Amino acid sequence: MLDRREFLARCSAAGLGQTLLPGVLLALASQAAAQTGAQPGTHAMPAVSAMLPLTVSMLEAAASVAGLTLTPQQRQTMLEDVQSNRDSLTAIRAMHLSNSVAPAVVFDPRPAGFTMPASTATAPQNVTQTEPDVHNLIGHEDKLAFATVTELGTLLRTRKITSVELTKLYLARLRRFDGKLHFVITYLDDRALAQAAQADRDIAAGNYRSPLHGIPWGAKDLLAVKGYPTTWGAGGFETQHFDEDATVVQRLDAAGAILIAKLTLGALAQGDVWFGGRTRNPWNPKQGSSGSSAGSASAVSAGCVGFAIGSETLGSISSPSTRCGVTGFRPTFGFVPRTGAMALSWSMDKLGPLTRSAADAALVLAAIHGSDSHDLAVHDAPFAPAPINLKTLRVGYLESAFAMPASQPPEASPAKPEAEALSPAKQAERRQQRQRSLDRRVYDNRYDQATLAALRNLGITLIPVKLPDLPLGSIAPLLVVEAAAAFDELTRSGRDALLTAQSPDDWPNQFRVARLYSGVDYVQAMRARSVLIQQMAELFQTIDVLVTPSGGPQLVATNLSGHPACIVPNGLRGADAPPPPEADGDDDDNIGGPGTPVSITFLGQLYDDARLLAFAELYQSHTPFHLQHPPHFA
Repeated sequence: MLDRREFLARCSAAGLGQTLLPGVLLALASQAAAQTGAQPGTHAMPAVSAMLPLTVSMLEAAASVAGLTLTPQQRQTMLEDVQSNRDSLTAIRAMHLSNSVAPAVVFDPRPAGFTMPASTATAPQNVTQTEPDVHNLIGHEDKLAFATVTELGTLLRTRKITSVELTKLYLARLRRFDGKLHFVITYLDDRALAQAAQADRDIAAGNYRSPLHGIPWGAKDLLAVKGYPTTWGAGGFETQHFDEDATVVQRLDAAGAILIAKLTLGALAQGDVWFGGRTRNPWNPKQGSSGSSAGSASAVSAGCVGFAIGSETLGSISSPSTRCGVTGFRPTFGFVPRTGAMALSWSMDKLGPLTRSAADAALVLAAIHGSDSHDLAVHDAPFAPAPINLKTLRVGYLESAFAMPASQPPEASPAKPEAEALSPAKQAERRQQRQRSLDRRVYDNRYDQATLAALRNLGITLIPVKLPDLPLGSIAPLLVVEAAAAFDELTRSGRDALLTAQSPDDWPNQFRVARLYSGVDYVQAMRARSVLIQQMAELFQTIDVLVTPSGGPQLVATNLSGHPACIVPNGLRGADAPPPPEADGDDDDNIGGPGTPVSITFLGQLYDDARLLAFAELYQSHTPFHLQHPPHFA
């Protein structure tokens, strides 16, 4: 099972041995720092112009880092051109490219011969058309707080509640629980109440814009909102402002939804630690909510917004949805425009909803998908959920991921030199940690197996499939390379020291490591990614939907290939569940513990998001898990 900590470790391993020029530049920076008196770890970093001239001995050192063998004549021949390349980097750096400037090369997940799915209905709609019974919600604030978008929409449309009342209710709950869960960065009371008052006037006049009209929502604080800070959750960016609303914000405004707060994210979209602390899991506030859509998942789970928007590059919707027990939807890459959202990886970033049900996610996606003429990666594709025909639907399951884990943990890999000095007590502690992690995986396997049984009870014949046999962990470092480019000036200025998290697996160190990954190797990783895309296309020629546990290699594979995912709650661990670890390192979403949620993931074909959501809604119509809420917040 490839978790995020292992992924980052592999990034480090891949980067350190595959470069030449960046290694030279790093050596130059170190020498210049020593010459000018700057100390490692301080904010004062040497300017490129202050770096020492290149020498043959520097090239020799760089070649050693890169694992290349160069003759003295080859090093001498290279010297002038490498110096010229470094001068070119200086000129590009002087342009001070903003985070919003995308590369000229646009990633496209569609394989050769791809045909866009045909629309199966005339307009976006709920698959289930029956009017919900909302009478038991009226006058019961806690029940109302956890109502679905469909239920809230019915109350608003029939004027049994006003948008202003609902907005005040959710704003009050956010303030009531923020001290425990730490999920709000900025409240938008004035904007929200003005929007809500207008929504009430529109609805009273019969101008009902959409099923989202009048419903309060929260935005992950990497979405720009004019007039308010957009902090990216990162120290040093607390007062950052943009002059335009993100496209997704504009579209939800047009649909009549009410933006009430900007919610937390782990700094620069990693984890759940932001400049104000750690966002917490409502099911167990001693744990983090996971990330990076930390506040979005936590606020939805605690009944503090009607829905939220998050983002995923590698698990940032999936992970907190799993930890917090909400329905998260990661659209096909290129289905929802990212204009006005912080860029982390231009070829992997995706925006999507976190909601209380798959039906809610479909209503939100209907409002935000489609080209905006700015995000060149977005393709217009049909989106119209329609009822599922189980007689013709081909459903696969990732066979190896559902297998019962071995009863004993594998022996640790051969000790690295720095680990050989571990005391016997420390080695025993490591063995115990591996055993406890295995115990949790064994325990959780019962929920995975129950999913397969529930699907078979619906009359579905499950088709066993396998992921492509490719080195996914060796392709994935391109994410960190793109992220390092997105935050190039942050690293070179030394302002990365302002970020709260500073472990080897956090962005400051990972951005530095990425400097040791060459342009040649980035292109090679992208070529390997093309092979993955083609092999994933061949897999999905045999199935329409793929069922899988929410973690593991599929998370890396499908984020690289761009396939959509719906993560749904799948039960609560019992009182007999193994205890969670004492420390939450945010490196394992399924850290467990009695009374905490588990999830299952459904994957779909490219741009077939409507059918995937319809399938998830069908599953939820036969299971109760999405109706469960954290007991201390309900």
